[in-house]
Amino acid sequence: MNPPMRITVLAGGVGGARFLKGLRKIQDVEISVVVNNADDISMYGVRICPDLDSIIYNLAGVSDLVRGWGRADETWQIQAELARYTATETWFNLGDKDFATHIHRSFALNQGSMLHEVVAQQCATWGIAQNILPATNDQIETQVILKEPFEGRSSIHFQEWWVRHRAKLAATAFEISGIEEARPAPGVIEAITDCDIVIFAPSNPIVSIGSILQIPGVREAVVHTDATVVGISPIIGSSPLLGMADVCMSVLGLSTSSVSVAKVYGSRGNNGLLDGWLIADSDSNRLAEVADLGLLTAAVPLLMSDDNATLAMAEAAIGLVMKEAAI
Repeated sequence: MNPPMRITVLAGGVGGARFLKGLRKIQDVEISVVVNNADDISMYGVRICPDLDSIIYNLAGVSDLVRGWGRADETWQIQAELARYTATETWFNLGDKDFATHIHRSFALNQGSMLHEVVAQQCATWGIAQNILPATNDQIETQVILKEPFEGRSSIHFQEWWVRHRAKLAATAFEISGIEEARPAPGVIEAITDCDIVIFAPSNPIVSIGSILQIPGVREAVVHTDATVVGISPIIGSSPLLGMADVCMSVLGLSTSSVSVAKVYGSRGNNGLLDGWLIADSDSNRLAEVADLGLLTAAVPLLMSDDNATLAMAEAAIGLVMKEAAI
């Protein structure tokens, strides 16, 4: 009997969560997930981890699929009561069930638990079999460098830029506070080096996957792993599958396309990160451009309309590099 295939996924929030729901339908695989936590923020006295919670809620089957974030069948009493005391603008919405998660997490962290331990407890509570790992236990936060100061500030937290201002404030760069001192959470490097395939989920290449790769030691682990590394484009045509990859890429002067993202990651044969790159079937006219970057490539449907469609996408990504991985 052959051992299960070991797959490690680097992922952001909603896009990564939907991809994982399809991937886990594959038989005989062991899945580890390294999740971006540079989007984390402290508000209302609690520590909020949007990408980790999106993945856990989705895998647990309790996420709000219509709204795209938070818990299903949510109520909003806590936030409404807080507004009575603060008399300030409410721009980051948290439901009552969601608040329970953040309160529990914050209490555990304040008592000395590490973030990866809290995440493991969350997964055990929800019966999630996959090995979900925060990219780091250290507190890192993405800051948006503004073209013009706003309220006397030259930079603001990514969540404020995106949620409060809908990315309407002109920006020039993204920086991650605390990244130089951050270290990969326990198990992250091993998950990347001791697997058969590493998959870059169709997540934001700048502030999700890109943030994971900036943690010292992670990029090097991807470069040197014996696993085959394949990525799935988060862009179809000139639009993101989900989220705001196009806005983030434009801040850095990058065009929004599957080829542009492939160039951001690069080929391991040319000092980059990937062995293969999956693009949308509607972008098949760009296959030659991807191949010229030194990447194995194929064009398949990438719309994650349901778990079965996502399963087919995951199988295509694995199949693209299966021969190369010699599994």
